[in-house]
Amino acid sequence: MKLHTLVAPAQNRKTKKRVGRGEGSGLGKQSGKGHKGQKAGSGYSQKRGFEGGQMPLQRRIPKFGFKNPFRKEYIPVNLDVIAELQEKKRLGNTITFEDLVSAGVAKKKERVKILGRGEASEKLSIEAHGFSKTAVEKIEKAGGTVTKI
Repeated sequence: MKLHTLVAPAQNRKTKKRVGRGEGSGLGKQSGKGHKGQKAGSGYSQKRGFEGGQMPLQRRIPKFGFKNPFRKEYIPVNLDVIAELQEKKRLGNTITFEDLVSAGVAKKKERVKILGRGEASEKLSIEAHGFSKTAVEKIEKAGGTVTKI
């Protein structure tokens, strides 16, 4: 391959449409915009989704669903994550919400829900905003206590 054998791709060799450069160009007089009409004038811009006056699709299709503005979001924390943090000595056997925040599991203004993936091998006393049934069973089976904030 040499420099004199290089050829630009076809799309790059296409000449730009030069509008309003005489009748011989095929784009003279009205410059490809036809005679008069809304689209012929300068400053014309069409709204997104405009369908020529027909009711636009986004207004034709039915709206459905509901978003509860009072929904309470929880940060899920599984038992295996707690066990991992205990191994790294970032959590003890009595775990408060402040301990979870300092361990980096959640932020101060968030709510925490303890979920049951993993095992509670040690006797734990955990304080959180919510608990799943399996998490409560596993913690109490290991001899621990659960406190809901």
